[in-house]
Amino acid sequence: MNNHVAVYISNKDSKQKLIERLQYEAEFVGELSNLKGALFSEITINKIIKEERIHGRFDVETKTKKGLEYASQGERKKALLHHIIAKNPEYIIVDNVFGNLDIKAQKDIKSTLAALSRKTQIIQISKRREDILPFIDKVFRLEDNRLVEFKPEPNKNPISKEIFLGDLPKAYWSISEKVNPIVKFTDVSVAYRERPILNAINWEIKKGEFWQLTGPNGSGKSTILSMIFGDNPKAFGQEIVLFGVKKGSGESVWEIKQKIGYFSSDMLRGFTRLDSIGNMIVSGFFDTIGLYKTPTNAQIKIAQHWLQVLGLFDIRKSDFLSLSRGYQSLVMIARAMIKHPPLLILDEPTNGLDDTDVKLFTALINKIALETETAILYVSHRKEKGLDPSFVYRLIPHDTGSTGVIV
Repeated sequence: MNNHVAVYISNKDSKQKLIERLQYEAEFVGELSNLKGALFSEITINKIIKEERIHGRFDVETKTKKGLEYASQGERKKALLHHIIAKNPEYIIVDNVFGNLDIKAQKDIKSTLAALSRKTQIIQISKRREDILPFIDKVFRLEDNRLVEFKPEPNKNPISKEIFLGDLPKAYWSISEKVNPIVKFTDVSVAYRERPILNAINWEIKKGEFWQLTGPNGSGKSTILSMIFGDNPKAFGQEIVLFGVKKGSGESVWEIKQKIGYFSSDMLRGFTRLDSIGNMIVSGFFDTIGLYKTPTNAQIKIAQHWLQVLGLFDIRKSDFLSLSRGYQSLVMIARAMIKHPPLLILDEPTNGLDDTDVKLFTALINKIALETETAILYVSHRKEKGLDPSFVYRLIPHDTGSTGVIV
């Protein structure tokens, strides 16, 4: 019988070093260096995509017979898992199994791994307790660079908003919209190359509302975001009204973006700039990532107020990259909110965060929802505990394109 184990880690732990330990340190799960193994991870996916670009061909293909570079997250993970299984490994290290996957894709991969576990040893790496696979026999944590058995306890209550000190700062200038709703879609339908994506979407977001947008991979969430925040040409000619102006009838994309705060977990991927924490926050006034202009004294004071709320004032001159991924996310959200925009978009914001980071994120977003008039659009497959959107707009795929329903 295989001994299936998980290592429950935080963002303070080095995942790459952990993978090497799992493969070569006999004291943990037995030495694996003489066994045939595989790594199911975004690390592997990125390596394969790099090879595709270099050689102009692909060795791992999806069901639609294409390479990983142009596939969705769900297609990539399914294709990699099938590729690994075909090689009959004696063990598989699985990392961030459910990241960016919809509910159905999560269920499919969980079932596949459960069946595989009957003959193949599974070693899981997870930052989230709720993601630990049900057939895992033992869970470990890293303590003082040692692997120690860990007994998961029921999740405690999320960190409350009181973790952040004081009220949020007021706006430098008011760009709150007098119009309401601030976003309105009327019978919006979109198709790409005759493939229907959206079908008669009717949806509006009003001032100060907190929405979650959800739906399976490929249902059109990214299309909706690109029509609000981006310059998707499919938006023109549609009945889409943003901040009181019909899309394509006056305001430029730049003018629209000035009224929207935006954060995605992808913004932190591969980030290498050596900006200070304080400069990262104040740069939000200029819609840049990093400071290129001299802020006014009033702008500096507002940025300092945000730093105090986040508990980062004393280290404001430290490098942004010195922060944990969780606190990097908080800083980027403060940057997005520093102008008190009418709309804050959060696109898969908790992907890559550990449990502690997610509790901090949840506390800050709840505080923004409570203390400001900014409408929040939270896009995610996950329903994070303690995060309480007032409304959920769910996209439901059909052959004729996804329809939307308020649940």
